Amino acid sequence: MSNRPPATAVSARRSARSSAQLGYPHTMSTPPRVEAAEGFVPPTTNARRWSIVGLLFTASMINYMDRATLSIALPRISADLGLGPSTKGFLLSAFFWSYALMQIPIGWVSDRFNLRWVYAGAFALWSFAQGLTGLASGLTMLIGLRVLLGLGESIYLPGGTKIVSMLFSRAERGLPSGLFDAGTRTGLVIDGILIPWLIVTYGWRRMFFIVGFSAFVWLVPWLLIFPRHLAPQRSGAPSRRRVTLNRNLLGICLGFFCFDYYWYLLVTWLPDYLVTVRHLTLLRAGLFASLPYFVFGACEPIGGWLGDRLVKRGWSETRARKGMLTAAFMTGLLLIPAAWVADTRAAIVLIIGGSLVGLATANVMAILQSLAPPDEVALWTGVENFVGNIAGILAPLVTGLLITRTGSYTPAFILAAVVLVAGLLSYWFVIGELAPGHTAARS
Repeated sequence: MSNRPPATAVSARRSARSSAQLGYPHTMSTPPRVEAAEGFVPPTTNARRWSIVGLLFTASMINYMDRATLSIALPRISADLGLGPSTKGFLLSAFFWSYALMQIPIGWVSDRFNLRWVYAGAFALWSFAQGLTGLASGLTMLIGLRVLLGLGESIYLPGGTKIVSMLFSRAERGLPSGLFDAGTRTGLVIDGILIPWLIVTYGWRRMFFIVGFSAFVWLVPWLLIFPRHLAPQRSGAPSRRRVTLNRNLLGICLGFFCFDYYWYLLVTWLPDYLVTVRHLTLLRAGLFASLPYFVFGACEPIGGWLGDRLVKRGWSETRARKGMLTAAFMTGLLLIPAAWVADTRAAIVLIIGGSLVGLATANVMAILQSLAPPDEVALWTGVENFVGNIAGILAPLVTGLLITRTGSYTPAFILAAVVLVAGLLSYWFVIGELAPGHTAARS
């Protein structure tokens, strides 16, 4: 009789030894089912993993609240500082200059340095910039602080995605990805309720003080909970050619461009559409515009959970993740009848239905985490989000041009829905199978 231990025990010991070499402790609280999957050993306890996801959700919520407060406060600010329409447009765009340009650099940093400190430093930077906006005495200072805000806020998606990829196995990443990113949509909903009240009650300057400086409280639980040892495995700098010519990354970027084009149309033009076309009051338009954002955000963790469940039930990761994307993206076509129907209530219901696209978000993020080399997850996310922000710039511009040319929102809504569904072609036919090692094969 052989005295050799079972193969599963050998595999488990190898997995634990590999994790120890990365500085990850093998704790007794590690769920056996997770450990068995691909030899993955969670680097910390299950409770701590989900606490970190909760903190990422809160940070994402604050992130989107801070970037959107200027739009709400702009009428008061422009009245106080004498800003004209063109100047206001210039000011509103300043955030995206630094935010978009920092996506790739911050992704590279997140892949190589301890995110306990990188994320905390970026969070402190953007909160400081938000708080100081209350002291702005003119356009130059406002623009400088918005650029600084963009520098700090650039960490949210590359850093958050990297952290999820380090804490969870491939089959588990959908739910935590959806949860932390749902904070962005939650921030938009809270912003529309809280910020007007703060401005009316305390004035726009004190509003920035309160929102910006109170956020520093978040750093306390972050530094207490995030493990000191949880640092990315360092490697040599990735080849620029290897990254830029990777077919899977190209497919991810094309698909995400289409996804973000649809999202940014809703963010930038929906309130105006409800006022000018559906003739709602500003207050009612703000309320009804927040409903699609809420549904979009609520769908993110649900879509991630469903994708994870399908994988754990035996579906291939390709079939589960891309199948969820297909179902979610197709709901975006509801934006077309929303533009045609005469009844305002029916239009709002259809737009809310079109927000079920949020079911795709977590699976979009899980696809990237499955295909990117483990030491380049944040870099790939930075490239993806940089391309997505190009869509964020183009969507409001193209929509405005179409409305000017046609006098109607209908062509713009149709274009956004068609662009979104076209993104499925990229996810299905450009991106390959979601299998370990497949990225290198398609580079």
